[in-house]
Amino acid sequence: MRPGFTLYPITAALVVLLGGCAVGPTYQRPLTPEVSSYKEAEDWVPAAPADALERGPWWSLFGDPLLDQLAARVEVSNQNVAAAVAAYAQARALVREQRASLFPAVTLGGGATRSGSSGSSSTGTTSSSGGRTGNNYQLSIGGSWEPDVWGRLGRAVDGASAGAQASAADLASARLSAQGELAINYFSLRQLDAQKGLLEDTIKGYQRALKIAQNRYNAGIVGKTDVLQAQTQLANAQADAAGLLRQRAQLEHAIAVLVGEAPGNFSLARAAWKPSVPEVPVGVPSTLLQRRPDIAAAERRVAAANEQIGIAKSAYYPSLSLSASAGSGASRVADLFSASSTVWSLGLSAAQVLFNAGATGARVEGKEAAHAQAVARYRQTVLAAFQDVEDQLAATRVLATQQTLRSQASASADQVEQQVLNRYRSGQVGYTEVIAAQATALSALRALVQAMADRQTTAVALIQSLGGGWHAEPSP
Repeated sequence: MRPGFTLYPITAALVVLLGGCAVGPTYQRPLTPEVSSYKEAEDWVPAAPADALERGPWWSLFGDPLLDQLAARVEVSNQNVAAAVAAYAQARALVREQRASLFPAVTLGGGATRSGSSGSSSTGTTSSSGGRTGNNYQLSIGGSWEPDVWGRLGRAVDGASAGAQASAADLASARLSAQGELAINYFSLRQLDAQKGLLEDTIKGYQRALKIAQNRYNAGIVGKTDVLQAQTQLANAQADAAGLLRQRAQLEHAIAVLVGEAPGNFSLARAAWKPSVPEVPVGVPSTLLQRRPDIAAAERRVAAANEQIGIAKSAYYPSLSLSASAGSGASRVADLFSASSTVWSLGLSAAQVLFNAGATGARVEGKEAAHAQAVARYRQTVLAAFQDVEDQLAATRVLATQQTLRSQASASADQVEQQVLNRYRSGQVGYTEVIAAQATALSALRALVQAMADRQTTAVALIQSLGGGWHAEPSP
């Protein structure tokens, strides 16, 4: 038997013997605070089914077809989402690259040279100048493989997979953020449309009041002051209406960017506002940890950091490499495939760092510290998520109460305004009281509209804090 072939059983024995020697800590999901229920959800029973957010887009709960169309465009055209999609594709490519390192690399090489000399020689071809020339052709195929004895390559694959899963969660988070921002901007725009409508109605009422004051002034019943006060109040209301146009334009521009269009090419016609507020299913706290993409991303980054510790520790042990090659060389192409010109080689190499002034230990400590940092960030993300849900639940409950009270206040203020205006017509009160009653009625009505809008935007924020309709992506 030729000596080179004795490497096969030696190599096989080494791989079998050391295959179970992977180094580094086994990953365990970090512990998080145990919460059995939400404090702010006490005595609040949502009417929606528990799986409402798991069936289709969450924004459809608001029953606005135009919002449904705009939200669908976010996933396709929003550039932040597009960037997250590209980052996810990049992460998946990295997984494939790392996985390829587990397999042998095979190379094919070839070459041709022509050489000559000016002196005499017993071989070669004589040139016109008296020198000798010759051709040399080479063809070879070789391979190399690094057995994953200490688990370094496998941990690199697992770490890249965890990174890809974190990237998938980042993509879901980017979608949820853009869709939530779109819904909030859309509802704010519709609320401004409603504010504009009530200001237009108010302006008409102020114009009638101005006409009454003008008629009474012309009749000599009141002084010029009443007319001037009525004109001032009318002008202020008209200025407020003009200010709403600026705010609406800014929201329209923001929505255009969210759906991936230039603001100059996008417009939303004024439409009736639907101040519906769906009951959002809260679910149990453990469900939140499964649904929120930012929590999923933080947890996957802990797993990736854990694999980096094992990769760093593998540097304490020798690295092994197998190589093999076969080739031939000849002065003619036809002789390349002749058995007499074939050469081959097999090799096993090992390398061990004997001294590097503690660099390996420092790298291990650095990876352990990075893992501890990732764990702390994961736990902080979980705590912030619980806080976010509690905040939105408290806001949901308080705003529902506020809307009821605002509605009562607006109804009462409308009655006072009408009664004071009737008394002014009969000369029982001055116009100052009319202005005060009208200002109170307008303020109460605008506060009611704002409370209704706040309930809608809080519902969107609550859905976002619960993770929306996000599903965990399958492992790449």
